[in-house]
Amino acid sequence: MCGIVGYIGEKNGIPIVIDGLKRLEYRGYDSSGLSYLESSKILLYKKKGKVSELKNLIPQDAFGKMVMGHTRWATHGKPNNKNAHPHISMNKKLAIVHNGIIENFDSLKEGLIQRGYIFKSETDTEVLINLIEYIQNDLNVSLLEAVQQTLTQVIGAYSIAVISSEEPGNMILAKKGSPLVIGVGKKEHFIASDPSPFLKYTKKAIYLDDGEIAKISKNKLSILTIDKKIKSPSIQKLTTELEEIEKGGFETFMLKEIYEQPKSIVDTLRGRIIKKKQTIKLRGFNESIKEFNHAKRIIIVGCGSSWLVGLVAEYIIEGLAKLPVEVEYASEFRYRNPVIYKSDVVIAFSQSGETADTLSALKLAKEKGALVYGICNVVGSSISRLVNVGTFTHAGPEIGVASTKAFTAQVAVSILIALAIAKLKNQISKNEFKEITDELLSIHTKMEYTLSDCSKKIEKIAKQYKDAKNALYLGRGVSFPVALEGALKLKEISYIHAEGYPAAEMKHGPIALIDENMPTIIIATNKRNYEKIFSNAQEVKARNGKLIAIVSIGDNQISKIADHVIEVPKTNYYLSPLINSIPLQLFSYYIASLRGCNVDQPRNLAKSVTVE
Repeated sequence: MCGIVGYIGEKNGIPIVIDGLKRLEYRGYDSSGLSYLESSKILLYKKKGKVSELKNLIPQDAFGKMVMGHTRWATHGKPNNKNAHPHISMNKKLAIVHNGIIENFDSLKEGLIQRGYIFKSETDTEVLINLIEYIQNDLNVSLLEAVQQTLTQVIGAYSIAVISSEEPGNMILAKKGSPLVIGVGKKEHFIASDPSPFLKYTKKAIYLDDGEIAKISKNKLSILTIDKKIKSPSIQKLTTELEEIEKGGFETFMLKEIYEQPKSIVDTLRGRIIKKKQTIKLRGFNESIKEFNHAKRIIIVGCGSSWLVGLVAEYIIEGLAKLPVEVEYASEFRYRNPVIYKSDVVIAFSQSGETADTLSALKLAKEKGALVYGICNVVGSSISRLVNVGTFTHAGPEIGVASTKAFTAQVAVSILIALAIAKLKNQISKNEFKEITDELLSIHTKMEYTLSDCSKKIEKIAKQYKDAKNALYLGRGVSFPVALEGALKLKEISYIHAEGYPAAEMKHGPIALIDENMPTIIIATNKRNYEKIFSNAQEVKARNGKLIAIVSIGDNQISKIADHVIEVPKTNYYLSPLINSIPLQLFSYYIASLRGCNVDQPRNLAKSVTVE
């Protein structure tokens, strides 16, 4: 959702915070703002639009040793100047930046209005800063105490930073449900929604836990809970390098991340397949072998592309391990009062590890006594700290809002889990295990081939369909969720309406939409149901539909009737999503680029959805 950046130290924090906000624009880019202290006065600059527009507002000679900034993804109030953060209190002595949603802001606001408070924005955040001001004045307490007292009255999710003109050396932070990280430097501290804004300055980080409040100055840091218990800071050493969050010569982060997939798969698999012993060494799974051995069911939860990974995993786990799998939208899971047994294993997929709906689903499953297993890409994330056990993918930072390498890395971990369960429950032969693991260890070479061989061809195809109004994606078996992912990518970054369907279901409605103007993308690489998918392809052509076929190299049937053919290397059925997702990513990317869309920052979207 929103991005928070802050600095307190001896340097000019304004360029540090501006640069940090640019790195966090993937979290929201409706508006941005910045505040800092100058001569015991809070100065405030904010503007609708991107950080580059904010930068132009700030005087070139501006200097601030305590600075905080914000890039917004709108929840309460339209994207405009007045609703942009930071927000300042009515007496103009306090300022705040906030990521999250205050659910009871209406009742709090009404109470403040009755006490004479006037509001300039439509946001829940302005309510929060004025409540802090009111409590501080009413109780005559420090800023830390006022924030602590305020948060006892607040319902919702938040990460906040607060400054006061009357306490110029301190910044107060708090977290519940939305991420906040402190960077520890020499005579300086940084704050951010993730570590990327301060990686060039320090590799030491403290991840705040839910219910914690921090007070930072240039030299000191203290942490306590909302109920005033003192906490000892736990400093982690970050392993991410600055180069990993740069474009590295690519025009966009998304294109860079598409091309990074072979490497991310190698990194994710490294050390986890023990060929000599024919075993899977997977932290998280190996710590919970007893639970998996007794499990009668796996429930997978996720949102967006992570939910689609769950559908891929369902096919793979049920196919290899013969263990029933249910896949749930995390956003719906807890609202239908799901039946969860203590013998269940609940697996959550999340790139960021901060998705609010997924966190809520996991908390419910944990309360019910199920084993809760997290698979995410960010060390220190909220999900990684909540779960009983977990496995990290090693995709590296993913900056583009539309998931690419995180998707395939999660699929790779799904395959490892399926193989591990299958081996544990004696559901896989030695020959099949060896065949799949050998292929998995070399799959990156086929991914590299697909990227190098297909990219130019797909760009040419994209030129023909960049003005399409609709698109249909079809697949069968494990290729069905890949078709769904392809449709999602097109919608996300090109704003073309697209739908994914099991190929056979086309006859039950979508076939009515097919005409000479609508492209149909069909995934036809798997032998298991090739004849059926060939029939579906013929049905498209019989209605003058434009057919784009992803087929295995050497295909001689569908290739003959398709308008466009994209050939990819042959691979194992269960591994095919790792290959087949790449052409779909490239197709969406080139169409979006040709339409002039911002592929890294598609409209109305944010990388990490930290509110429900």
